[in-house]
Amino acid sequence: MNILLWHVHGSWTTAFVQGKHRYLVPVSADRGPWGRGRAQTYSWPDSVEEVPYDRLGAHEIDAVILQRPEELALLSAWAPAVRLPKIYVEHNTPKGDVPATRHPMGDRDDLLIVHVTHFNQLFWDCGGTRTAVIEHGIVPPVADYRGDLERLAVVTNEPLRRGRVTGTDLFARFAAAAPLDVFGIGVAGLAGPRVDTFEDPPQAAMHTLLARRRAYLHLCRWTSLGLSLIEAMTIGLPVVALATTEAVEAVPPGAGVLSTRVDTLVDAALWLIESPGEALRLGAAGRAAARRRYGLDRFLADWDHLLEEQLCASR
Repeated sequence: MNILLWHVHGSWTTAFVQGKHRYLVPVSADRGPWGRGRAQTYSWPDSVEEVPYDRLGAHEIDAVILQRPEELALLSAWAPAVRLPKIYVEHNTPKGDVPATRHPMGDRDDLLIVHVTHFNQLFWDCGGTRTAVIEHGIVPPVADYRGDLERLAVVTNEPLRRGRVTGTDLFARFAAAAPLDVFGIGVAGLAGPRVDTFEDPPQAAMHTLLARRRAYLHLCRWTSLGLSLIEAMTIGLPVVALATTEAVEAVPPGAGVLSTRVDTLVDAALWLIESPGEALRLGAAGRAAARRRYGLDRFLADWDHLLEEQLCASR
């Protein structure tokens, strides 16, 4: 099957393109947000091909994966796309008046919305648009947990701009318990006493660095489900997380410490710093849970089933 999709979310796309299909990714001269082409910091297979917009019509395309409302407008100039199966993948939680937030693709009969978590499906009002859930899957990190550094790790993007959403205001409380390492895009401005930053490292290198930290912090107040949390669990890091959003499903009892009380989480982080054996035990349980629930084979099989179903329905 030939699938057209934009490069939007690097980690999710990295898992998605591991399937058996041919993946066509739009590319523009400036490699801007609407034409990034192939990933530069993730490893993608040769089955992912860059296609300039003016050459899309030369390719036979079986299905389109949409991830932003604006992508429908980009397709409008390409008439054949109107008749293709269209699947809109919703990665994010709603913003604004959350209990009543209408999805931008709500009340449509020409596409299917696929949520990446059940939490997303619960909170978005999609009206009459058909919805489904395909939970995340990840390419297993090659790094294995060592935990030899008595430091805490966080992976987040744009923490200064997003502030309370990503729990940036809580970083100082945890840094008081143990040195904090923050990885991601736009993290350099956070560097300071007991806080070191690693600006946008390549994924494999970041996993190797994470594996040496004693524990992983997930402090997002409002998010879908950070793939970095699943990656950290799969590496074997014990997790200390706010008991919010999909994290309460992703981290089962015995695989980490979850609470809405920040003091409880700070105490848990300090406990793991001082107890490497307990950190290893919790991390091993989390690793087993993440591999069971978020394995790549299950993820790709779910997507193959859905794509075949949509293709058959369009004929």
